[in-house]
Amino acid sequence: MNFFKLFFLAVSGAAYGILSAAGVFTVFVAVGLVPRFAGRTHTAGKILLYEEMVIFGTLAGSFLSIFSRYSQFGAWWQQHFPGQEEALLRAGGAIQLIFGLFSGMFVGCLALAIAEMLDSIPIFTRRISFRHGIGLAVVSMAAGKLCGSLLYFWWEFHRTA
Repeated sequence: MNFFKLFFLAVSGAAYGILSAAGVFTVFVAVGLVPRFAGRTHTAGKILLYEEMVIFGTLAGSFLSIFSRYSQFGAWWQQHFPGQEEALLRAGGAIQLIFGLFSGMFVGCLALAIAEMLDSIPIFTRRISFRHGIGLAVVSMAAGKLCGSLLYFWWEFHRTA
């Protein structure tokens, strides 16, 4: 019986992970972020490399957030190089600076791409003759987001064991 519980948890966890990763990649494809980067930098020949790096970054981020016990570089450094904490702090500061710079550029480009995609919503609504109820649709989406976040914090789904 215990095996079936573990198997069900593993299968459902993998399915939820695949679904959330598919959602992330769908947003990237919908806003055309990777082709836009390739077009701006005039490196369209390396677009497959860009897409692979987005996938690798998502997988690495997922691995580091789920298996944080196995990604404790600071503890490993202190164990193998005692007394060299100053070098680790300097390297960590430089890595944070570089990561912050690239994360800020990525988030900025993603926000601009989503804003440009939002410009297409009025065109889409005119093409499908959706004239009345746009305000109601926006309010419904906002209310659904509000209810979801309230339930999330009410049942304390954010707490981990």
